[in-house]
Amino acid sequence: METLSVWRGTAAPTGYAALSGDVTADVLIIGGGITGVTLADLLAEQKSASKPRVVLLEAGEIGCGTTGNSTGNLYETVSGDGLRGIASKWGDDVARQVANERRTAVNFVEERCRQLPDVGFRRCALVEWADAANNDAIREEFRALEAAGCAVELGGGIPSPLPPQEGEVLVLRNQAQFQPQAYVVAMARRAADAGAVIHEHSRVIELDTKAKRAVTATGSVTAKEIVMATHSPKGIHLVHTEMPVHREYAIAFEWTPDAPPGPGVFWWKATDHLSIRTLQAGNRHFLICAGQEHKVGIHNATAGLMALEQQARRFFGERPITHRWSAQNYRGADALPYIGRNHSGCFIATGFATDGLTWGTVAARLIAAELLGHAAAFAELVRPNRLSLVKGAKTILEENVTVVKQLVKDYLTSRQDEKLSDLKPGDSAIVDAAGETFAAYRAPDGELFAVSSVCTHVGCKVHWNSVETSWDCPCHGSRFRPDGTVIEGPALAPLRRKHAPPLGGGGSGSAPA
Repeated sequence: METLSVWRGTAAPTGYAALSGDVTADVLIIGGGITGVTLADLLAEQKSASKPRVVLLEAGEIGCGTTGNSTGNLYETVSGDGLRGIASKWGDDVARQVANERRTAVNFVEERCRQLPDVGFRRCALVEWADAANNDAIREEFRALEAAGCAVELGGGIPSPLPPQEGEVLVLRNQAQFQPQAYVVAMARRAADAGAVIHEHSRVIELDTKAKRAVTATGSVTAKEIVMATHSPKGIHLVHTEMPVHREYAIAFEWTPDAPPGPGVFWWKATDHLSIRTLQAGNRHFLICAGQEHKVGIHNATAGLMALEQQARRFFGERPITHRWSAQNYRGADALPYIGRNHSGCFIATGFATDGLTWGTVAARLIAAELLGHAAAFAELVRPNRLSLVKGAKTILEENVTVVKQLVKDYLTSRQDEKLSDLKPGDSAIVDAAGETFAAYRAPDGELFAVSSVCTHVGCKVHWNSVETSWDCPCHGSRFRPDGTVIEGPALAPLRRKHAPPLGGGGSGSAPA
């Protein structure tokens, strides 16, 4: 299935050259999403004689990861359990600090958008309502937002054809939306014009955190400081044991100009959560729906996407879907992200949940402040090396139980009989043949790809994702193309490509959808 977000499908392309040769820098930024690009811009705009030399390496193209596959919403609260979840773990004062920091980040994006062309920034309300089973959470969230000093109110109706209200409606004023891919493309150009050196198609395949050196297939960068703006830090880090990893799906379809619901961030907090917004891209108008969040590598991806499409049709009718996509998210165990220098001596920025556009901007500002010698009070609250056992113990325990259970299940459970020769175009399977185990996939043109089924991060077995044609690891979220190339996640090394045995070779295998 072809997947392309409406953001990447309607934004201008980029064209930065790959890294060539060995270079040095003051600051190496790995990752070209909103965190990395914003940080590059903040450092490059410095006017002092000691302005840092900045090099940014992006594995694919600017914005091709989570930023370009997001919802394009900016808000001072957080999704999931909301600000009430933070207040319940940390207290009202921390919840207020979170709202203030995120509000400042949204204001920063607005200020930058005034200087950038065609990024679609607009102020709007965030509207939240629920079905009858979840209505109590709406009032609890209202109380938490009110205590945090947010401009929130209860009341108003939900316009058709949005899902009907069955109780209170929460309205959070003065939030925002933009075109996230257009924004990072324009911000990257702004950073490059100010002196930052940006390289696309420059995946880091080796990382020496002690020597502060990153190696790509075509060169290397040695720097005084390294920032891993990669959504999940590369290599082995303690935070990986603390963060559940999920994917959420999104679709877009043509919409009638000026038809309801109009501008706004619309969150239907039913048992099956649905996030809804509109977009105008040139002369085209779209309605966007996101939902069906599931654990990476464990769920049936096709079923999740189909469920979202069915849910959208239920409320918005039969319309041709123009774009389908998904994005990965990592949740901090104690409801806060991890931002700053960790035990490796490098800076990391992760644990944003589904709130990464705003948290990514917060992270870039905090890291820039530290690199430039300024102290930011909020940085202490989100430092990566904190260990909030009481606040995050349940999440940490559940996540590590999941990893152990997946390891045991994948290594000890017997598989269904399967032969490589039985794989039809588009089919995949974990196949034992000729004394080896393959993660096998036959492309539509008949080409057979066979790679190791063991994730190169910590050794879990990968599972097939039929929506995005990838092998996904259920333990810490590393994802790989059929040829073994890393797509995203903490893994640095690709799945080892294997020479498949003769097509008649037998074996056993199974392939989740």
